Amino acid sequence: MAVKFQDYYEVLGVAKNASEKEIKTAYRKLARKYHPDLHAADEKEAAEKKFKQINEAYEVLIDKEKRQKYDTLGENYQAGEEFRPDMEGMYYSSTDASSGFSDFFEMFFGGFRQGNSASGREQRFHRAPRRGQDVETELTLTLEDAYKGGEKNIQLNVSDLCTRCGGSGISGRQFCPACAGSGQMQTPRTLTVKIPPGTRDGTKIRLRGQGGGEEGVRGDLYLKINILPHANYKVSGDDLESELVIAPWQAVLGAKVSAATLDGKVQVTVPAGARAGKKLRLRGKGLPRKDGSRGDQYLSVVIDIPRQPDENELALWRKLAEIQTTKEVS
Repeated sequence: MAVKFQDYYEVLGVAKNASEKEIKTAYRKLARKYHPDLHAADEKEAAEKKFKQINEAYEVLIDKEKRQKYDTLGENYQAGEEFRPDMEGMYYSSTDASSGFSDFFEMFFGGFRQGNSASGREQRFHRAPRRGQDVETELTLTLEDAYKGGEKNIQLNVSDLCTRCGGSGISGRQFCPACAGSGQMQTPRTLTVKIPPGTRDGTKIRLRGQGGGEEGVRGDLYLKINILPHANYKVSGDDLESELVIAPWQAVLGAKVSAATLDGKVQVTVPAGARAGKKLRLRGKGLPRKDGSRGDQYLSVVIDIPRQPDENELALWRKLAEIQTTKEVS
């Protein structure tokens, strides 16, 4: 069966290298211009025919896979020429006479389904459901949430075709009040997301079928993880850096002190004579790696000077200063 090749770029009045935004803009402009409800009775039939052509062209050019397939075919055909696909021995039948799509569309972009007829075996074409757009948004987590993982409820708005006007932006003889003529609606959605333990900043979590959807199969939702800065920890690759505050006498004499980690508090041995800025390493207390091991945590020693010493403490500090001065003189 031969059908007339249709130049979808010409139908929408856009260049062959038009961007997605340009295609959408052209479609909405033409859809409003030729919407049947905006025309008088004697013009309605012609407007409806043009409106169907516009929707068909948009259906193909806005879909990356269909557009690529169409562009490959279009290299060898001109508008109005007969299109004869290599389908010898196959019977063609439109699946839905009222679908609004031409024989060219159904023949070229449809799928196949086996069937039986009086003349024997036949093949029927079915238009594959159009996949919606993928959506990306950010999910902000604390370092503890990202480290431990678990479930988190999120609320977001996803852009869908307006259910009232079908994406044309027209309802009756005026702009659609539901979408203000944009053809798009923001649909609120609440989702429960599973956060894998050890999730890193910048990681993308894919939620299948939770993206945008104009009809048929929805696209996917990608959540880009944004980990908030932490008051106590600095992330450095697989490792964590934090401070360990000790008293002057602990630095001089050495001591066992408590230090905070993401797993809870642990006991740390401070060697005698520890100076400010000395790094103490806690093996395996960093972030999880893909191979199951973990990074380390590095504690930077900070010596805390008493802020409001009493008279007894001041007397001791003075005595210590005298001793130190005597040692330096001798």
